Formats: sequence, C-alpha cells, structure tokens
Amino acid sequence: MIEFFSENDFQLTHQKELTTWIGDTLQCEGMELGELTFVFSDDAYLHSINVEFLAHDTYTDIITFDYNLGKQVHGEIYISTERVAENAKQFQVSFKEELFRVLIHGVLHLCGYKDKSLEETQLMREKENFYLKKIAYLSA
Repeated sequence: MIEFFSENDFQLTHQKELTTWIGDTLQCEGMELGELTFVFSDDAYLHSINVEFLAHDTYTDIITFDYNLGKQVHGEIYISTERVAENAKQFQVSFKEELFRVLIHGVLHLCGYKDKSLEETQLMREKENFYLKKIAYLSA
C-alpha cells in the first residue's frame, strides 16, 4: 500500500499512475511492496526532521526512513516541495520531472541503493534515469 500526505498545501496529482509506477519499479528491482508513505512538506518541516532524527542541521530535498522486512519494502519518504522547486530551477528541469526524480530516488534507497560515494551516486543516477523513462505521465 502506498499513501501520500501533505504537511503543506502541495497536492499530488495522478496518484494512481504514480503508485503503479512505484510498484513496477519495486518489482523490477526484485522487491515487494509493503507499506510505503510519502509526506510532502516545506523546508522547515523537513529540516526539523533532519535535525531531530539524523542530527544534520541542513536543508535537504528528501529523507528516507527504511523499515524493510527482507525484500518487502516498508518506509517513510519525506520530501520538501520547496527544495524540489529550487532544484528544478537549478537543474533547469520542470518541477514535475524533479519531483518524480526525488520520488524514485527515495524508492531506490529502499531497494538498497546508496549515494555516499561517487560510484554509488553514478549508479543511483543511472537507475533514476532508467525509471524516469518508464513513466509516461512525465512526458504528458
């Protein structure tokens, strides 16, 4: 089950299509969907989580909490829509494209991918690009 919540005024559209895309991604990665929650927020909300739970006094676009049970994916993914908007401007892509990249980035973390080293980051980007090509809604 995938659920989407907002702690700000952001409204995610096309949740059914995104749920299918995420489920297909998990299946392709050899994982099974358990319970996955996405929470959209502003910078302040995500910053407070970053400080409280990770002891990082920085802004970020995403925080992923992994509660997996073996190959069954359970987790919480928090996304700052403010950071997504800023990153979209910086990378000269649409808000939607950047949002989908961040969504699938969190999902890939739950599949075991990391991004601490250069090699891990490169693989993560390749996987993000691969799965972004699989969502028809992105080009709509």
